[in-house]
Amino acid sequence: MPSRQGKLDAWLAARAPGEVGPADIETLLRLLTPVTESDLRRLLRASGAPLHPLAAGVDQASFTTLQDSLLALATCYEDGTADDKRAARRIVITAKDHAKLAARSQHVSPDKRTEKEEMATWLLTWLENPVVFPLWAELRAKALGLD
Repeated sequence: MPSRQGKLDAWLAARAPGEVGPADIETLLRLLTPVTESDLRRLLRASGAPLHPLAAGVDQASFTTLQDSLLALATCYEDGTADDKRAARRIVITAKDHAKLAARSQHVSPDKRTEKEEMATWLLTWLENPVVFPLWAELRAKALGLD
């Protein structure tokens, strides 16, 4: 039985999409079942395939990837349809919930909890106003010495 990564690689090779888009997420969730949407997005990012921001989701691996993914989603939000806006908000809300859970977890180091608390702040700020987020993120990154 092929692994999830193997199934994903086979799907990508067969389809050779110019970009994996939001519609592909539903197809891949069915193909790779049982898989969570978060795990699917991690597999997709690891594959190196070009991803639409709504397919890539929020990457919390570092502040740089967090900022990049939130900026891409802010652009989708600003330029997108009502469905794109709802999808972007849903993705960021899920990421915020994950960051808050990690920030409360006793199974991660205090440094990681602090990092996840800050990431939750970034996600909440995006949710408050995605259009203003790019300027806020630039200023916040400078204030934290992340630039």
